[in-house]
Amino acid sequence: MIYDIQINPAGNVYPSAGVVELAPLMEQAGFGAFWKGESNNTDPLVLCDAIAARTRKLQVGTGIYHIYGRSPVTMGIQAATLQDLSGGRFLLGLGVANKTIAGWHGGTFDRPLRRIREYSEIVRKVAAGERVEYKGEMYDTGSRFQLSWKPEHPQFPIYLAGLGPKMTRLAGEIADGVVINMAPASQIRAIAERVREGAAAAGRDPNKVEIIAKVWVSLHPDRKLARSRLRQMLTFYSVADHYIDMLTAAGLGADVTRIQQAFRQGGFKAAQEQITDDYMDQMPVIAGTSMAEIRERLHPFAEAGVTRLIIPYVPVTDPVIDDARRFLETWAAHS
Repeated sequence: MIYDIQINPAGNVYPSAGVVELAPLMEQAGFGAFWKGESNNTDPLVLCDAIAARTRKLQVGTGIYHIYGRSPVTMGIQAATLQDLSGGRFLLGLGVANKTIAGWHGGTFDRPLRRIREYSEIVRKVAAGERVEYKGEMYDTGSRFQLSWKPEHPQFPIYLAGLGPKMTRLAGEIADGVVINMAPASQIRAIAERVREGAAAAGRDPNKVEIIAKVWVSLHPDRKLARSRLRQMLTFYSVADHYIDMLTAAGLGADVTRIQQAFRQGGFKAAQEQITDDYMDQMPVIAGTSMAEIRERLHPFAEAGVTRLIIPYVPVTDPVIDDARRFLETWAAHS
């Protein structure tokens, strides 16, 4: 299994310049890739560009870039540019987001399966340097678009964010893999099975489809303090769209209902107070007091079928860049 790193978790703001300064250390620590997500924080591709420029082997990935923020032609141009800049180290993770994020960009959240299928097809064609005159049900690129240069690295993997049955099967059918967020190991096993079923149904080799999952981590000798930072992040996802069904299937429906009721009645702070230690321990988050403990608690995810494990590091102390640096150095020492 490949271990990857994410520096910029939800709820914590890392100075962008500081993240870039950590790039060589991420590579030296043995991580396979740096990933960056997107919502209303710093831009993934901008940071990936800078990280790629500071490293030689570290891959860079978007986990996840939402399709409503840019046209598929624009995304193809950006992907081709970063592929050439990085020497072929780009990993593109795409997702359909939700109604709220679609609205931020003036989009309409509708027909997500069809939309991301067409979006992915256009991105691949554009980034490969092909002539594109795509007329689909959701997207129409007009006529005569083609990159003005021949990309040196025209092929790269595209992963889809997925949790539910339809999207995860689609990931197996058309993508190079799936990116799973906030799923306990038991649900990752079920998701991986659906992804591979989708691949097999499309005549593809199920064993070549990657299962990528995130496990959020904090490291501090004081477990209570480490939990406090993870609790903030966990609250965000516990009240967000798309996670309810998956967490209910994992046996956490009562917890999620309680947290969401508190959110509706008293807002984010009230919801955060409902994140119990027991609930946290059943989620893909680790409030570790040592690197040995963190390593041990990552094993169930490998056993669930994960092929790449993204570790979003949630800082415990300020300055956050110094905290992240200590984590990277400790990880390297235990590799």
